[in-house]
Amino acid sequence: MYEAYWKLKTRPFENTYSEAFYYPSESAQAALLKLRYAVENRRGAAILAGACGLGKSLLARTLMALLPDTFNPRVHLVFPKLTAEQLVPYLLLNLGHGTSGSTAAASPSETIWQLQQVLSENTRSGNHAVIVVDDAHLLTDHTSLETLRLLTNFETDGKLDLTLVLVGQTPIIPAVERFASLESRIGVKSLMRSFTPDETAAYVTHRLRVAGSSGEIFTPGALERLFQITRGNPREINRLCDLALLIGYAEEIGQIDADQIESIHEELVTVVPE
Repeated sequence: MYEAYWKLKTRPFENTYSEAFYYPSESAQAALLKLRYAVENRRGAAILAGACGLGKSLLARTLMALLPDTFNPRVHLVFPKLTAEQLVPYLLLNLGHGTSGSTAAASPSETIWQLQQVLSENTRSGNHAVIVVDDAHLLTDHTSLETLRLLTNFETDGKLDLTLVLVGQTPIIPAVERFASLESRIGVKSLMRSFTPDETAAYVTHRLRVAGSSGEIFTPGALERLFQITRGNPREINRLCDLALLIGYAEEIGQIDADQIESIHEELVTVVPE
């Protein structure tokens, strides 16, 4: 809607995944380095944790895109509330084996055996599977965590068949630490943090440049106020910046300043109780 007005090729603050829009903050780069170490050295599992809205899923997808070709298949599970009995059939489907009808009819032992055979064949072909479980903090019951631990036991000819990457909010770390047999399989734990003021400004500029902007749409004061309001949370930055571009287009202003950021936040974002 507002792209032509601001001379943009695309909307810069969408929350959907795009490798080009990944911003290499210090926290994100440190986490990415640790996760690559865990995967490329075929560790059993790794954890990526952080508060809501920090870009954990984007980082996980960036990780998958950077891995060498031999780290395949790469599966991103986004429904962790499945029961332990449903998790393995669902994983098989994502690996391209079986159908919803056949896996649903099979017994738990049969689906685990089938999964083990699939992963073993994959390892013998010179590959290593990578399985990302998003929103893993929702997996709090013992049976689900036990199922994940079971997956990290699969190995062929002395090589682990897969690396499990648990992505979730910070409660995932104490939840796993209370489960000693899974904790022992964790190769690395990475914690993402909010942007600093400088990173917030650089993040906004980066996304605008990728979207095609060549000018300074947000004033330095606007970027400073943006950090104060969002506390460096990327999802909140995206929401406020997107609204600012929309309102700026509607009001035909040339640049977005701190007062406009404040006004948009108060009128369109903040919920005032009755």
